[in-house]
Amino acid sequence: MSKPKQNTLFVGSLAKGLRLLQAFDETHTELSLAGLAEITGLDKSAVQRLANTLHVEGMLEKDPVTRRYRPSHAWLRLAYAYYWSDPLIARAMPKLIDLAQRLGETVNLGQLSDEYIIYAVRLPCTRTHFAASVPGRRVPALSTSAGQAILATHSPADCAAAIRDWHLHAHTPQTTVDRAAIAEQIETARAEGYAITHNQMILNEIGIACAVRGPDGRAWAAVHCSVSSHHWDDARIRQDILPWLQDTANAISPQMRV
Repeated sequence: MSKPKQNTLFVGSLAKGLRLLQAFDETHTELSLAGLAEITGLDKSAVQRLANTLHVEGMLEKDPVTRRYRPSHAWLRLAYAYYWSDPLIARAMPKLIDLAQRLGETVNLGQLSDEYIIYAVRLPCTRTHFAASVPGRRVPALSTSAGQAILATHSPADCAAAIRDWHLHAHTPQTTVDRAAIAEQIETARAEGYAITHNQMILNEIGIACAVRGPDGRAWAAVHCSVSSHHWDDARIRQDILPWLQDTANAISPQMRV
């Protein structure tokens, strides 16, 4: 890909505005101009102009007292448009709802987004805390069962490059950051057709995922179930969850080959 300065179609001011929007996340829900400048690396005068423009255009709300900015309802409209634009979600949703009702556990549709898994659909159970119920959370693909299940369907060369280069971060004291160990886990997923991870994002959480394969056999999404290790062990997961998870992923996959 060409660098922005070599691309005559690249609009630098628009890119800066998008950097401003991307500064907001679950840890930065409201930001001052100084905070926006620190996160984006832009100078404060540019941040002031961009933030004001985004406020006038309805993309950011501004507290009249604190003068801090936060995302507006326009973001929900964009998310709504995304859900209507992605045919996979429309096809998968009825099957995911049925799976969640059968299992009584948290069910997600994870999609590969660069080197991350983004949870596009989240169907929580009664024990799910708020953060795990909101779509859009992004987590390192190498550390999740969904990411490992997806990578297991890709070529060995592409998989090896991902294991070598993709981001890793210890979210818990037990998160696996040994890339050789992750390579072994993905090869196991390739052989068995599913992936299981333990304590990677949250302590006492077990994730199990089956890939949703596309027309060429590779996957860019996975059906994922998250359960508590206080109530489940691997043997019970393989007996009571895995068959339903596989059936759901396989029911979605053939439609992707049309």
